[in-house]
Amino acid sequence: MAEVWQWVTHEGLVVLPYVYWTLDVLLRLVSLVVVPRNRRPGSAIAWLLAIMVLPLVGFPLYLMLGKAQLPRRRREKQQAINRLMRVRAHDIPDSELDEDAPSWLQSAVRLNRELGAFPLTGNNSADLEIDYDTSISAMAADVRAAQESVHVLFYIMGLDEVTEEFFAALCDRADAGIAVRVLYDHWGALSHGAQYRAMRRRLDDHGIEHFPMNPIQPIRDGAFQRPDLRNHRKMVIVDGEVGWMGSQNMIAAHYDKPSNIRRGLHWQETMARFRGPIVSELNLLFATDWYYESDQTLPEETVVRHSPDTSGTYECQLVPSGPGFVAENNLALFNQLFYSATERIVAVSPYFVPDESMLEALVTAARRGVAVELFVSEIGDQFLVFHAQRSYYSVLLEAGVKIWLYRAPTILHAKHVSIDDSVSVIGSSNMDIRSFVLQMECSLMIGGTDAMEKIREVEATYRSRSRELTLEEWRQRPRGMQIIDNLCRLASAVV
Repeated sequence: MAEVWQWVTHEGLVVLPYVYWTLDVLLRLVSLVVVPRNRRPGSAIAWLLAIMVLPLVGFPLYLMLGKAQLPRRRREKQQAINRLMRVRAHDIPDSELDEDAPSWLQSAVRLNRELGAFPLTGNNSADLEIDYDTSISAMAADVRAAQESVHVLFYIMGLDEVTEEFFAALCDRADAGIAVRVLYDHWGALSHGAQYRAMRRRLDDHGIEHFPMNPIQPIRDGAFQRPDLRNHRKMVIVDGEVGWMGSQNMIAAHYDKPSNIRRGLHWQETMARFRGPIVSELNLLFATDWYYESDQTLPEETVVRHSPDTSGTYECQLVPSGPGFVAENNLALFNQLFYSATERIVAVSPYFVPDESMLEALVTAARRGVAVELFVSEIGDQFLVFHAQRSYYSVLLEAGVKIWLYRAPTILHAKHVSIDDSVSVIGSSNMDIRSFVLQMECSLMIGGTDAMEKIREVEATYRSRSRELTLEEWRQRPRGMQIIDNLCRLASAVV
């Protein structure tokens, strides 16, 4: 042993460089074979660049973060969930589109049914709410009226002075013997430590069942699980008859962060309140997430039910997406609608980092005469994403896309798309690579003249609070800022 140690001490410094360079070359060669497999070219190039620059760091990161899929056992469970969802969705009756609906809308409906299993439902009604605190109060009021069940799912959820009334309503119903079930994303909620802990204590004190979604356990189900595969949905379903969904998290508008409070940052959201058969689809999606985290199968009669309120005129279809689905459902839906548009596209997204196919769809639409408007924030809360999205402004402006910058210090966090005067999509999905690949999202396609009028009112409000970015102004931005934007765009491709 002493001789071995002596050899290592004297010869190790000589041998170590050879070992290092051998491993360096080996990792580079292996990455050329492994990384491009079943991956977008842009993402593959970004990963290869990271590995080629520093293989001993880049390759281990690739092994941890390079695969946008759940571990094998979790994938098997998700496949079982998808099969169950398709079976139960058959109990929801299909609806026919209005006679004056464009032909391409029927294709979108068929695409969505194939991607997410959910049918088109008619006779729905909806109201939109864009005031942050008012929407929380309205959701709390609906919860207080619950007679049978309350299902809650949010990416970020925490107890603070703004959300107190919502949690008080949950506890009141639980104390009355109503079944209250709560899901929240583990990382999304955990990142707000004090509010997260206060929420858990409150729920526990009142015996409310709650589970963190995609809990951060690096080694789970027998394999490494990416920590950034998150459930980004936001939903509240009361008695299977009233459903809320959209972009808003259950936390104060400044997210309880001292840095946000100092800067005056607060979030602008859009939430939708639904009644009618579509609520069963929302409830079914919640049930699949509940099973995914709790192993509890909710009784079908409490999930899929005939709505007593069928007086609405809206046609609605739910489109779930995420790493548990084979296709990138939200991206496929957006692209199909963009290519179908003949008159107008309005896209509202806080984080706009499209892949090549979406960028091409928007640019092509603008160049063939479609009026394309993009609403984004004037300032950002995430450095990398904010600068990455700015790198796309030039090509969009040159193609004729009108970009509206929602004025600071507000972060426009709402997410919706409207196409012509035919259809809109509202939900939790951003137009960025993370939402397309890594996050479980919930989008809802809505048709109907009255629905479009409400969407247009929201867009008009957002337009009044924004300023237009011109191509001339954009070309005059500092050269250093251009370099930062382009570097962040490259980094954003690493998924």
